[in-house]
Amino acid sequence: MTSEHGTTLSLTPDEKIALSTGGLTQQTHALLAFLARRRGQDLHLSAGAPPSLRLDGELVRLPLPPLTPENMQQLMSELLNDEQKRAFVDNLELDFAISMPELGRFRCNLYRQRGSLSFTARFLRDVVPSAEELRLPAFLHTFALKPQGLVLITGPNGHGKSTTLAWMIDTINRERNANIVTIEDPIEYHFHHRRSNVNQREVGADTRSFAEGLRHVVRQNPDVIVIGELRDHESIATALTAAETGHLVLGTMHALNATAAVDRILDFFTGDMQAQVRAQLAEALQLVFAQRLLKRVDGNGRALAWESMSQSLRVRNAVREGRTHILRGLMQANQDDLVPMEKSLADLVAGGVVARDEALRYASAPDYLDDLVKVRKERGHR
Repeated sequence: MTSEHGTTLSLTPDEKIALSTGGLTQQTHALLAFLARRRGQDLHLSAGAPPSLRLDGELVRLPLPPLTPENMQQLMSELLNDEQKRAFVDNLELDFAISMPELGRFRCNLYRQRGSLSFTARFLRDVVPSAEELRLPAFLHTFALKPQGLVLITGPNGHGKSTTLAWMIDTINRERNANIVTIEDPIEYHFHHRRSNVNQREVGADTRSFAEGLRHVVRQNPDVIVIGELRDHESIATALTAAETGHLVLGTMHALNATAAVDRILDFFTGDMQAQVRAQLAEALQLVFAQRLLKRVDGNGRALAWESMSQSLRVRNAVREGRTHILRGLMQANQDDLVPMEKSLADLVAGGVVARDEALRYASAPDYLDDLVKVRKERGHR
């Protein structure tokens, strides 16, 4: 049901009773369980609004009473332990996790807004989906098993970067004898040691910060270093140095597309350092994989669209010479080292998986997308 106040999710009478009875903590656990059963992404609790879920990328409200500031204060008082409460008072925001037996884990964030509290929880699945379930391209397997270099997974928040990264870690764990060290905030997927040792360090619990954890990571004799998010000068500098010195470095980054990731990395460094960083990046960068999740026409979840920029002579030269802007145009030549987002978008539209309007939201070259869709449909009718 949609109104001027947004979309409200329909509930059965039994669901409505289950989500609105008991104490606040019990209701929150019921909401988290409901999110997990619906295979949603996030739960949002804010004073002045009913509880909301993100399902298939869209925010929907539940037909429940709006929460009050007092509700939020009481809930967080019950959910947090004393150490977490002190950390929240000091920092005005807090990352933590909630585990629920038989359902999985939830990555949580508590923050202040307009003098009240808000809470977000993301559902983390215990089992890493397969490449087939995620619809990942086959070449990612090759890059997961590279002996050294830098591999970046990019895209906006909520578009599956962490899950793709987890699949790459799982692939290494199953197929390579390696020492893997991860630095995460917080840990999302828990891995069991298989052929590899997987040592997962959580910021706040196992190390004081990303910077502190990365400062000592090479002393831990890793073959593979996983950085949950490259988001500052120090993490990027460490990643580049480690990739240059014989380690495989995997990480995620917020960037609109594959070529923008290179510019974002360079933006963290001052002018007199950029020449050195461009040279490092040109040699170390193995792959940038940019991804989006789009609503399916059949309403059954979301579909993956992606683009990639992988190491080649022309990519290395463009990065080293500071001419990354030319790579965007070269993508329409559709060579193996530069594959545009429009290619997978066109496959999804021509195959009837996603609507054209949905694909256009993520296309940087709409006319090129339409041309590719036309070609694919013509081939399909021959």
